[in-house]
Amino acid sequence: MNYENSEMGQVPDKGSEGVRAVERAMDVLSAFSPGQPELLVADLVKLVGLSRPTLYRLLATLEKKGFVSSSGEPQRFRLGPSVARLAHVWSASLDLVALARPVMAEALTITAETVALFVPRGDMRLCIAEMQSPQPISFRRGVGYSEKLVRGASGRAILAFTPLRSGELEAYAAGTNSDLEWLRQQLEVTRERGYAMGHNELIQGAYAVAAPFFDGAGAVAGSLGVFGPDARLTETRVHEFGVVLKTLAARLTASLGAAPST
Repeated sequence: MNYENSEMGQVPDKGSEGVRAVERAMDVLSAFSPGQPELLVADLVKLVGLSRPTLYRLLATLEKKGFVSSSGEPQRFRLGPSVARLAHVWSASLDLVALARPVMAEALTITAETVALFVPRGDMRLCIAEMQSPQPISFRRGVGYSEKLVRGASGRAILAFTPLRSGELEAYAAGTNSDLEWLRQQLEVTRERGYAMGHNELIQGAYAVAAPFFDGAGAVAGSLGVFGPDARLTETRVHEFGVVLKTLAARLTASLGAAPST
């Protein structure tokens, strides 16, 4: 094969060829998604734009190293155990609070109200980080604060995106005096608009709003919430905060490895 460059008269750098091969392999792996966990070669040709011979060579190498596996006729490919091993190493190294700190700081700057990060713990939610409002009058719960998921915006933002079996919502609400019909309506509204709101629920005179964030598998991982006094906040303003929190929570979701929504 003639490797001469017609314009430069030079042999291409083999190192750059290697880099290009790695890029192509990464493109192949990135083509898989929760919505498309298995792909035919024809699918991959369309998604990554490589010729079939090149694609087959890459797939053979990736399968040899355990990054993809195949079965069936026609051959269907899926991600292999080596990807799972790397995902485990990566997820074990994550520090959620450190990842969330920049978006929490931005939420505090935009809203000037207390910002908190919650994660689910069974039928409860736990505050794992908080940045208090600089305003003279403000509310705070503190790191370590725990409450039922059915109570408050930060809990409902998580619960609305948590798969529940028959009767599980009733079990979650047991002992809280929650109106189940109202709760179901609120969860539906939260799913539709992407954030939950509350007023005079856990603190008299307080507004709260929260948006969920998700992990790399697409499961709800927690909520990013803001709360402040209704002497300063209006319902319209809180809705505006909800839109802001949706955007910031989406950034946190991306940091946790989830594919961007389309």
